[in-house]
Amino acid sequence: MNENLRLAIQKKGRLHDKSMQLLKSCGIEVENFQDRLFVSASNFNLDILFLRDDDIPEYVQDNVAHIGIVGENEMLEKGLAVKPVKQLGFGKCSLRLGIPEKDELKSIKDLENKIIATSYPKILNNFLDENKIKAKVIELSGSVEIAPSLGIADYICDLVSTGNTLKLNKLKKSFNILNSQAVLIQSEKFNLSPELKKIFNKLLLRIESSLKAKKSKYIMMNVPKDSLEQIIKIIPSLESPTVLPLSNKGLVAVHAVINEDKFWEINEDLKAAGASGILSMPIENIIL
Repeated sequence: MNENLRLAIQKKGRLHDKSMQLLKSCGIEVENFQDRLFVSASNFNLDILFLRDDDIPEYVQDNVAHIGIVGENEMLEKGLAVKPVKQLGFGKCSLRLGIPEKDELKSIKDLENKIIATSYPKILNNFLDENKIKAKVIELSGSVEIAPSLGIADYICDLVSTGNTLKLNKLKKSFNILNSQAVLIQSEKFNLSPELKKIFNKLLLRIESSLKAKKSKYIMMNVPKDSLEQIIKIIPSLESPTVLPLSNKGLVAVHAVINEDKFWEINEDLKAAGASGILSMPIENIIL
C-alpha cells in the first residue's frame, strides 16, 4: 500500500451511508466504491477499507487501518486496544434491557438471578458487575428479541432505536445500559510517520469543521441602529456578530453564526427587539 492514511468504515449497514456522507462534507471525493473492499480518494491522501463493523476495531488495533469509524457499542464490546478520537453525531442508538410487556422492573436489583440474552455480553456483564448483580448472561449472535418467547431467557439486552422490533415481539424498553453513536477511533499505540500525522490532522480538522457546521446556522437580519446593542445581547454568536451599513441610514445588517437549536429560541426576541428580514441558512463548514 502507498503512504496514504488508511480509514476503515462499515461496508454495509447503518453507519456506511453516514460515513460516506461525512467524507463528502469534508470535500473528499470517493468514486466507484460500490462492491469494493478498498478504494483511494481522488483528491486527498486517504485510502478507505470497507469492512464488517465488528472487524474494524481489530484492524485499527493492529494498524492495518490507521483510523476507523465504528459504533461505540462495537468498540466497547470488542474491548481491544483502541480509543475514541471524536464522536461523530450519527448512528445514535441505545443498548437497553427489553422485558415482556406484562413485567415490571422497579429497580436494577430486580435483575438478580434472571437470565438475559444479548449480543453484547461484555458490556452487559460489566454493567451487572458495576451494580453488583448476579444474573446469567446468554450470548446470541442474532434474533435476540425472540429469546423470551422461546423460554431461553427472561429478558434481553439489545440495541434500540425506535423500539418497534421490541413491540413486534411483545417486549418493552426498560433500563438503559449504554448510549452509543459513531466514533472515529485509533489504536492506543497510534504512531504515525510525520507525513501521515499531517494528513491525519488535516482530516480531523475537516471532520471537526463539518460537525460544527451541521450544528450551526448563518443568520442575517436588518436591525434599527438604536436597537443594535440589544440585538447583539440576544444573539448567542460563535464569534462577535458582523455589523454592516445599509443604504437606509437608520438600519444596519447583522450577520452571525449561532447554534441551530438556539435559532427558534431567540427568533421571537429578535423580532420584538426590532429585527426584520431574518434569514437562516445552512453552513457547509466552519473553521475557527
